[in-house]
Amino acid sequence: MSKDPNVPAVAEVEKHGIEPIPAEDRTAKPIDLFRLVFGGANTFATAVLGSFPILFGLSFKDAALATVLGVVVGGLILCPMAVFGPTNGMNNAVSSSGHLGVHGRVVGSFLSLLTALAFFSISVWSSGDALVGGANRLAGLPQNPITLSIAYGVFALLILTVCIYGFRFMLWVNKIAVVAASALFVLGIFAFAGTFDASYAGVFGPGADEATNALFWPSFIGSALIVMSNPISFGAFLGDWSRYIPAETPKIRVMSAAFLAQIATLVPFGFGLLTATVIATQAPEFFENSDYVGGLLAVSPNWYFLPVCLIALIGGMSTGTTALYGTGLDFSSVFPKFSRVQATLFIGSFAIVFIFVGRFAFNVVQSISTFAVLIITCTAPWMIIMMVGYVTRRGWYHADSLQVFNRRQHGGRYWFNKGWNWRAMAVWIFAAVMGILFVNVPGQFVGALGNLAAGVDLSIPVSIGIAAVLYPLALWFFPEPADAFGPEGPRFIRASAPKNIPIVADKAELDAAIL
Repeated sequence: MSKDPNVPAVAEVEKHGIEPIPAEDRTAKPIDLFRLVFGGANTFATAVLGSFPILFGLSFKDAALATVLGVVVGGLILCPMAVFGPTNGMNNAVSSSGHLGVHGRVVGSFLSLLTALAFFSISVWSSGDALVGGANRLAGLPQNPITLSIAYGVFALLILTVCIYGFRFMLWVNKIAVVAASALFVLGIFAFAGTFDASYAGVFGPGADEATNALFWPSFIGSALIVMSNPISFGAFLGDWSRYIPAETPKIRVMSAAFLAQIATLVPFGFGLLTATVIATQAPEFFENSDYVGGLLAVSPNWYFLPVCLIALIGGMSTGTTALYGTGLDFSSVFPKFSRVQATLFIGSFAIVFIFVGRFAFNVVQSISTFAVLIITCTAPWMIIMMVGYVTRRGWYHADSLQVFNRRQHGGRYWFNKGWNWRAMAVWIFAAVMGILFVNVPGQFVGALGNLAAGVDLSIPVSIGIAAVLYPLALWFFPEPADAFGPEGPRFIRASAPKNIPIVADKAELDAAIL
């Protein structure tokens, strides 16, 4: 079968940046989105998250229930964010111009930048530690700052290379990574079958004192929210990959691909849950320092050290590329003078420096996880605003107006008030601030209201709930201009008189046109 001439070669450097992807180049399918999203989460970083319910003292049964609950709810919240890419042929940060305004769209870009930097760092650190630790047990490789530095550097440079080549190369990497990493995780079931105890009771139950049992629900809900944060972390990035899917593709198929990719992450989550149970019974001392990787290596049979190294290599590559690719793309959208490749090189170099300084100079490995929680708490209401906006706009957007910021122009349908849609911005700021106030990460960060619910971290539910209630109310009581909507007008809300602001290159020209 001859190769489709319209499909770029895997080794061809991606030429597209933040401009709309031409219809002839949009050859991806929902299954490709599935591979990228699942591949990005099919790694040790996700397995580490899977260990938290056991670390919090839950029984295996309760931990499994909290994990499934977090993945399903998180996947349902995430999947609508996949529709913006096929609709506009642009990434989600650019599409957010339609709701937060020409200038307000920088909120999405910086949320993406910060989220990607955090998860890129976590991916390189966790995979590098696992690779060196596995090699130490397998072949006696010294486990010291020098070998860790080499592992981090190799991971970072390989990831940067893949991201420079772009979407098609990432897709090829993830086609291999999804199958290989999944098989290695499943192999772990056999590796730990002899020591795993499904009846593990945790610290709660009839034998525990009243003070301990009072912490059950905070631990259960906190575990579910930690798991749920993993799907939500992909919200700002889905458009980076789904923009290559043709616009006529049924939206339900695109959303299903994103949702099923999260359901598939029950593989690495389950691996983390199962192995954490073994660590809790066989080597509990590692949980005192929250050292999941060290505990995993301590309880692994000798023949499983090589698979551990392979999971670290494959998973680190997969997660790192999905994070860093979006970072470069979003940086080029905030600073259009940078091409996608230039932006990726710049951000990648900065991220590599941060990885080494953060690991060896300041040891912020634990702090970066808390930072990721704070960023996700701010990202969740931004996602809700985007979803509500999509529904009220009937999925209609004006392509040229979405590109006003990138082209350094002024005006257009989404100019609103000097480039800011104060309705969306006010709701997002309030929801994000309230969410942060409810954050409760013991030993790291507890917001002013973090103990209001007996220690339960309500940050994400609060930020999501506030945005879901207040944004529709803001749109109803303070209608947006009619020209922000398509020919069929708004859905469920009202519209005010159109502003008819032209797209111009000069601000003085815009001021004259408005007057």
